[in-house]
Amino acid sequence: MKWLAITLVAIVLAFAAFITWFDWNYARSFIDREVSTATGRPFQIRGDLSLHWLAPNAQAPGLGRWLPRPRLIANDIVLGNVAWSQTPNMLTLGRLTFSLEWLPLLDKRVVLPEVTLAAPKLFIEQQADGQNNWTFTKGDGKPSPWTLRIGRLILEDGVVHANLIPQQLDLSANIATIDGQAPYGIGVSLKGTFRKVAVTGKARAGDVLSLEDTGDPYPLDANVRIGRTQIAAQGTFTNPATLSALDMHLHLSGPTMADLYPITGVLLPQTPAYETNGHLLHTAGEWRYERFQGKVGQSDLAGTLVFRERQPRNVLQGAVVSNQLRLADLGPVVGAPNPSGGGDLTAKPKAPPSDKVLPVEPFKTDRWRAIDADVQFTGRKIIKDKSLPIDNLVTHLVLDNGVLSLRPLEFGVAGGRITSTLVLNGQAEPMKVDSQISLRHLKMKQLLPGVDLMKTSVGEVNGDAALTATGNSIAALAASSNGEVKALIDRGSMSKLLLQYLGLNVGNIVLTKLFGDKQIEMRCAAADFAVRDGVMDTRTFVIDTDDTSIGVTGQIDLRREHFNLTVRPEPKHFGLLSLRSPLYVRGTFKHPDVGVSVPTLIARAGGAIALGVLAPYTALVPLLELGPGKDSPCRELLASLQHPPSRHPAEVAPVPGAATKGGQAESDRRRRAPAAGPAFGPGREAP
Repeated sequence: MKWLAITLVAIVLAFAAFITWFDWNYARSFIDREVSTATGRPFQIRGDLSLHWLAPNAQAPGLGRWLPRPRLIANDIVLGNVAWSQTPNMLTLGRLTFSLEWLPLLDKRVVLPEVTLAAPKLFIEQQADGQNNWTFTKGDGKPSPWTLRIGRLILEDGVVHANLIPQQLDLSANIATIDGQAPYGIGVSLKGTFRKVAVTGKARAGDVLSLEDTGDPYPLDANVRIGRTQIAAQGTFTNPATLSALDMHLHLSGPTMADLYPITGVLLPQTPAYETNGHLLHTAGEWRYERFQGKVGQSDLAGTLVFRERQPRNVLQGAVVSNQLRLADLGPVVGAPNPSGGGDLTAKPKAPPSDKVLPVEPFKTDRWRAIDADVQFTGRKIIKDKSLPIDNLVTHLVLDNGVLSLRPLEFGVAGGRITSTLVLNGQAEPMKVDSQISLRHLKMKQLLPGVDLMKTSVGEVNGDAALTATGNSIAALAASSNGEVKALIDRGSMSKLLLQYLGLNVGNIVLTKLFGDKQIEMRCAAADFAVRDGVMDTRTFVIDTDDTSIGVTGQIDLRREHFNLTVRPEPKHFGLLSLRSPLYVRGTFKHPDVGVSVPTLIARAGGAIALGVLAPYTALVPLLELGPGKDSPCRELLASLQHPPSRHPAEVAPVPGAATKGGQAESDRRRRAPAAGPAFGPGREAP
């Protein structure tokens, strides 16, 4: 037994001595042939080949912890490429250094605890059908029985080029060793394209990359530009294959958040220029952008967004708050032109025709089916034009398989509140929209702050609307809308001077100017529009006060963006120098035209002139308004409006209009009236 042990030790020592002092260059042809057979690629070591010994790996299982490990150094290595590649070599190396575990070789596993690549030139390719050049086969085309596992990778000065057609990635990375910038050991410069968008950037990384999940943090500091999006990240991760325990400070900026969709697959709307800073974390199946802060246009944003991988679609969840929201920054979300120039890289935003105001930029509903979303948004302080009194915006956005819901979309207006629910069905082509809108307690004087004569008015506006539409833009939706719109003002008041202007009572206007304006009690104001194929038809539009009854008839054409309204004021009291005449509102939304009925004015003026010729004292008779107007039937009007809007109104008898001479309500044609339903409006009886 003693001599047997001595013999075995002698054999091991002799073998160790042999492989240590053996000139391994004689084995290059053998290694070249075996590797070529195992990989199915031409392989050649064209430089020196040497072997050294390392101490046993104490972490290795079984006998491996007692066996010394060989360390091979090979110079000038070439590994051929697949037949379909236009690049002859997949890999060329100035020097390859690696350590090897013995025992896994018995199971046809090549385990390399550490690999150093000096001056590598690596080409990674994948075709549209999924074929790639990193899957190795034997010469007969069958998969190789050998497997390769690398523990740690060290790169020194080289080039890595990736051309992955399915991912639309064509990128080159130049690698250089850097000193004196611990914990970073290599510098990387990037150049290429991603999804047909230019990519440039620089990065610093650790000199040793663990390809296994050992828990050792790997440092990374990168600054990359993809198209118009600037991305800066600094932090660590532990495993490049899964990016487990990723912990990064992430900075994003660009002209519009919509540019992030081709990069991340996360659907975000068109926005003005933005910039955010936050904490990016990644665990299995989940990405978190925590406590980010930033700006979109001149609005601030803060919150947390979570991207979760799931089937059949990934989902984006979170909550976003804006403490100072500029209303103009929301314009691109609904298709208005982006003031910062954001939008599709390949197409300019579609501007409305010169004579139109409604946005025509189409919604990209095809992207809605790429991801689901559940996001809460709050805009606490609204910065807007002084003529638009909007505040505190709250909405809950849910995107489910191409159907976008805003339940609710709520914001303050003129001291009141507008609450709505919107459902946009992106599965349909064109898109279908279902909306329910409720207006409550809007203050009249705040609703029109730019009109001086309304500053002393009181009263509240309440209303409801129910509309359906189809189309892929705001303009198309308005042009195809169907449903009803109703509004009611109860227990309010109006400026007397405003009523005198509407009635063209010149004498009373002068008197009011001399002795001061006062408030006139508003008995009732009610508006009821039937909407069909984009045309708003006035079924009822009446404003009734102690002094005047005002009726409005006509249409608002949303398809043509055109007004066709007639306003008929009927003063109830004596008026000196009255030129009472119907007013009209014509023209387009962009260029409205408001005026008086010229034939009526000419007739009244002509009568005055004729009487003046005959008898000067009678010249004022045609200008004396004797007040034939009578009280509008407020109770009847309100009773007819005590129903919520329906989308498919039925034909009924004509509804009351503005009072005319003789006390008869104007009803020059049959109109539609709402279907029955629960109570409508603020819930109290009009005076």
